[in-house]
Amino acid sequence: MKHYAGLDLSMESTQVCIVDDNGRKVVSEKVESSPEAIAMMLERYGPIERAVIETGRMSPAICLGLRELGVPVVCIDARQAHQSLKAMKANKTDPHDAAGLAQLARTGFYKEVHVKSPAAHGVRSVITARSHLVEARVRLDNTIRGLCATFGYRPGAGQGKAFLERIMQAAHTPGLGDAIASLLSVRAELVEQIKEMDRRLRVIASQSQACEILMTIPGVGVQTSAAFAAAVDEAGRFRQSRNAGAYFGLVPRRHQSGELDWTGRITKQGDGTVRKLLYEAANSILTRSRETFALKTWAMKIAKRRGLKKARVALARRLAVIMHAMLRDGTLFQA
Repeated sequence: MKHYAGLDLSMESTQVCIVDDNGRKVVSEKVESSPEAIAMMLERYGPIERAVIETGRMSPAICLGLRELGVPVVCIDARQAHQSLKAMKANKTDPHDAAGLAQLARTGFYKEVHVKSPAAHGVRSVITARSHLVEARVRLDNTIRGLCATFGYRPGAGQGKAFLERIMQAAHTPGLGDAIASLLSVRAELVEQIKEMDRRLRVIASQSQACEILMTIPGVGVQTSAAFAAAVDEAGRFRQSRNAGAYFGLVPRRHQSGELDWTGRITKQGDGTVRKLLYEAANSILTRSRETFALKTWAMKIAKRRGLKKARVALARRLAVIMHAMLRDGTLFQA
């Protein structure tokens, strides 16, 4: 008889539920949240036809670890699973969630999610760390501006050498100097760490054939190419390149029911970091690039007809499609 398992993950422990072909519960047990402990528990109850876990922070490590140990595990979309589990049980508990996931594993009523490779997660961790460092530096700059304004100084916009020189003029003010000196010391360390993250991204891009291919597109730099390549991970998992636009949430939202049928703004589903970088690359092509090529001409026509903002979104979506096709075929951009 075939057995199916549902795994409800948490940081310290995992609730495991196993059901048979008929949906009857075989066992429900809590184990340590590690691939070895989960695999050992599943092995005690015979071969598992399929195990199901939801997307989450620990899902990549657990899923990849279980697959290395020979457990057929599937990672499913947590949002879809939430709606299914809510319909199955009135009370939300770990045993109920694990039992519901086991039933999904048995029936096959789920949407499988691609689990990215450790290399892709490594690239994403560098990009995420850099993003948080930049946000921290911006918050420090705004805090410094606010403190200076209280004492009548207006450092103005910017973040470079001229900005720091204006700040240092206010640092001699009694009651303000100590605070400014402390914040500037932390800011200098943040700027150095941001530069270090930039150096790491350049090294990653120089060693990646995918990044070298993507950077042949005007406006696509190190960060955008690395983030896109890491998010796609395996180009073959998209049947059509045009699906990449929807994957990054760059297609219009649609609602249709009976006589009601409307199209709204973009869905903003998927990887928000890549979507933001694609939008910035599109803006760079439209406003900074001095070259004239077919892709830019197409976007400029949309800008004249619908406005620059919609042209950026349309170009970002087109860039996602083109970049995926380039990764799939290994071809360079042809202007």
